[in-house]
Amino acid sequence: MRTDAKVFSSPDLIGDVCRDLSLEQVANVATLPGIVGHAMAMPDMHQGYGFPIGGVAAMDPATGVVSPGGVGFDINCGVRLLSSPLSRSDLGNNLEALVENLF
Repeated sequence: MRTDAKVFSSPDLIGDVCRDLSLEQVANVATLPGIVGHAMAMPDMHQGYGFPIGGVAAMDPATGVVSPGGVGFDINCGVRLLSSPLSRSDLGNNLEALVENLF
């Protein structure tokens, strides 16, 4: 592995996590090129398509990979990214209105 895999769970949920391939999948995510920080899995994790559902990983823009399995194959369900040259201070009191209009 290039980094650690961290699983956030509870004694009540970990039994369900161990019934599928989600632990193996989060360990595999920790081996991906360009991963930054830890590969993580949230308490509701379950087997996905390469990445576990509920998995989290950050990738270096120059050396990392883009994995459709990490975003999901559901129509309009997944991760979104918006880049802007504006800083938070540029928005003043308009942040909430901007978010409402965008999403």
